[in-house]
Order: sequence, then C-alpha cells, then structure tokens
Amino acid sequence: MTAPVLTFVFPCLNEEQTLGGCIRAVRDSLEPSGIAYEIVVADNGSTDRSREIATELGARVVPVAARGYGAALKGGIEAAFGGYVMFADSDSTYQYEDAAALYQEAVKHDAGMAIASRMIGNIQPGAMPTLHRYLGTPVLTTLINLLFRGRLTDCNSGFRCVRKVDYLKWDVRSDGMEFASELLIKALKAGTKTVEIRSGLRCGPPGRVAHLRTWRDGMRHLLFILSEKPSLFEKLGLLLAGLATLLQIIAWFTGPVGIGPFNIFDLHSQALLLLGGILGTQLYVFGCSLFLRTADRQMSMTRRFIDMDEGNLFFLLLAVVMACLALGGGLVITWMRSGFAGLHQANHLLASVHVLGVAATLSIGLLAVHTLKKATRAGR
Repeated sequence: MTAPVLTFVFPCLNEEQTLGGCIRAVRDSLEPSGIAYEIVVADNGSTDRSREIATELGARVVPVAARGYGAALKGGIEAAFGGYVMFADSDSTYQYEDAAALYQEAVKHDAGMAIASRMIGNIQPGAMPTLHRYLGTPVLTTLINLLFRGRLTDCNSGFRCVRKVDYLKWDVRSDGMEFASELLIKALKAGTKTVEIRSGLRCGPPGRVAHLRTWRDGMRHLLFILSEKPSLFEKLGLLLAGLATLLQIIAWFTGPVGIGPFNIFDLHSQALLLLGGILGTQLYVFGCSLFLRTADRQMSMTRRFIDMDEGNLFFLLLAVVMACLALGGGLVITWMRSGFAGLHQANHLLASVHVLGVAATLSIGLLAVHTLKKATRAGR
C-alpha cells in the first residue's frame, strides 16, 4: 500500500447523520486526482454510530479523550501519516469536492497552509448566519490582517490544509473553537506562506444543533487574537497615559484656558484626563502581563519593569502608599485650617490624584505581573 502524502481529518462528535456523506465526498474529490491519501476520524466521545460508520467506509478512527473542537483536531493531526493534513467539519456544510484543489494549491506554492475561503466563494442562502457573515468573520479577519500582516479573506474557515512539519513547529495549544485563530496567527507570526482558494458553504441538515456558540466562541477568538499582540496594549497604553498625564500637568499650571468659544482645562476636562490616564495605565499593565506568555519583543522600559528587582518593587509600592497618605493628610490639614469650610482645591487635587492614580495603578499592576511571573515559573 502506498504511503499517504495527505491525511484528511474529520473532527467528530455524534455526526452519524452527515459523516458518511462527508467521507464519500472527500473520496470522490481525491480519488480521480491520484493523490495517495487516508481519512482519519478524530472522535471526541461520540455515543451514536459515528465510529461504526467511519470504520465501515474505511476511515481510521482516532479516539480523542480531551473535549473540544481544537482538541479533536490536534489529536487527529498528531495521528496523521501524511506530510500534509487537511481537515473540515463533518457536518456536510463545506464543499468537500474542493479537497483535491486545496491540496494541489498548497503543493503548487510550497505553502505551509492553504485555506478554502467561504467569503470569496458561494455561500448558500441561510448557510451562514447574517451576524457571522457581515460582522463576526469580516471583523476578526481584518483584525488578524492588521495585527499580523495577513492577506486573508476568511479567518474562520474550518476547511484547511497544513504541512504537518510546519504545524508541529507552531505549538498550537487551544482546545476550543479558537484553535482556528491560533493556527492562523501562529502561521503568520512564523512567516509561513499561506494561500487561499475559492470555496463556499452549504446549509446543514435540518434540525442539526451547531456546536458553535456565537458570542462565547467569538469572544474566545477575539481574546486569543489580542493575547498574541501585547505590544498593541503596551504602545496604546503608554500613549494614552502619557498624553493624558502631560495635559493634566499643563492644566494644573495654566488653570482654565479660553480658546474662542471653548473653555478647556477646567474641572470637567481634568476629570476626563484623569480617566484617560488610569485607563491608559491599565492597558499598559495588561500588555506587560501578556508579555509573560509570548516571546514577542518589548520596549526596554517594559523589560526593566518586568525584570525589576523585588526590593525595588517593594520600595516603589511603599513610596506610592506614603504619597497617598501624604496627600490625604495634607488635604485634612488644609480643611482644618479653613475651619472645615469649603476647600476649593479641586484643580490641584485632580492633578495630584491623576499623578498618584497613574503611579498606584502602575505599581499595583506590576505587583500582579511579578506575582504571575513567579507562579508561571513555579508551574513549569
């Protein structure tokens, strides 16, 4: 028997209604092309006849104990004998007749990944929810393209072909639906050549309950995408916090300033600047925490914060606490001297609270980052 150059993996959880048709459709596509292939059904704990159907049709069943779409695919890909591994859902919605073309496109361009794009193909009416077609998939695809320099049209397509040797280098870990996003992002970050072909999507069988949960799985995709780009939060946070703090200091020195019909740097402006400073610092600290789980390069200032000596961190926290106590004590003394009357110190107070708020948010955030760093190292 000729060793397979291609393994087609079907993730499966109780798909007896559609699995047989999917296997036959893939065979009908690959047989005429002369491609040496095998079909693997990565079974995720089916309680119906899915396993029996797969075996009867000559597919190799690989049981996968860990639950989830990503877990099933990882189990199937790891068990594959082919140098290329193709996969698609076993719900009869994809155009499985494009299997041969998808593999040939990957080989032709020596690509590490080939994607059957639904968005530039034929999507049958009702096959894709309107929210997914015009909002979810386009937004996530655009975000991936912008953040990771991709040129994709369909980041959520579940019909793909990957070169196994490349896949193993990407160290894909997601067990859920976000597996699709992780696979793409890891490939793009590794500089792997990725190509697409025109495909489409069909309506699933009547009454079938989809495994996908729109808002939960969409949020999982978004969280993973953002987690792989900590520099976005690092730079955006520093810009927002730095600009808001600078303007707050200017407002402290100048007081309210009239520019034509506008009055700026008054209390309302200062309150918004305070909010901007704290939000920016939170974004920056969030970026710092994300650097703990990626190999991405960070600014030298961020590296110094993450690698700060614990003794210096202690004195930073102590200084912030002492400054807050000094501010509170000074305010009480000023209030006492005025006979506990109105203080009229809002302009100076907002500026002081802004600076101390940014410092406190940063120092407490760094405390969390260092705690996470210790916990991560201890868990290795």
